[in-house]
Amino acid sequence: MNGKHDVAPAPAAVLKVSSAVKRFGSILALDNVSLEVRRGEILALLGDNGAGKSTLIKCISGVHKIDSGEIALDGVPVTVHSPADARALGIETVYQDLALFDNLPAAKNFYAGRELSFPSWLPRPLQLLRHGEMDRATRGLLARLKVSLRSHDTALGLLSGGQRQAIAVARAAAFARKLVILDEPTAALGLRESRQVLDLIKLLRDEGNAVILITHNMEHVTELADRAVVMRQGRKVGDLRPDSENQRQIVALIVGADRAA
Repeated sequence: MNGKHDVAPAPAAVLKVSSAVKRFGSILALDNVSLEVRRGEILALLGDNGAGKSTLIKCISGVHKIDSGEIALDGVPVTVHSPADARALGIETVYQDLALFDNLPAAKNFYAGRELSFPSWLPRPLQLLRHGEMDRATRGLLARLKVSLRSHDTALGLLSGGQRQAIAVARAAAFARKLVILDEPTAALGLRESRQVLDLIKLLRDEGNAVILITHNMEHVTELADRAVVMRQGRKVGDLRPDSENQRQIVALIVGADRAA
């Protein structure tokens, strides 16, 4: 130890994308993109429509496969062939459509496709579901993440937009062992509902999760994010700390004003 000059090492990267390239026919959607996100960090992924943000997160989450480059989790290169592969690796993504079953309550949404059942020696279709265990686990997680519902038996279609968004984020947090990706989580929400979701995202970080946040709201970026990566025309054009001093530069990178200058 060297006394006051010692600096604590930065947490290791949970996700590292190196030189990712993705083409759709003649369109170069990702052009040699590299980024990393660490445990306990919120990384804002910014850019105008068509910048490559959605393509990048879809490659990370298994919707698309990169043509070249590398994706690594905790330093181990992985190949993500499908969303099921991504979930098995501990990557959970919440898209704008939320992918919730509006006719089902919270617990059944949480465990849809991952139901707890017994006995294990029977074939899956013949096993019995552990309804009580799934309900208790869901209630415990929602309480820990401070998501309040009037009734846990209410179908999600009867909840407010903010409550539904909070349920989707909480579901991702329940199963993400490595990374949570949030695509415009406050879009179409009012101020009060947005605040609930923003507080939930902060709690995800405080619990040590790595988070990638896609948003067009610069106030939310400044409030939440530890770093901001800016993409334009399929390329990464900036990696900055999103504080008030850098806000104008980030906006210039997004719209391309830096090139004009």
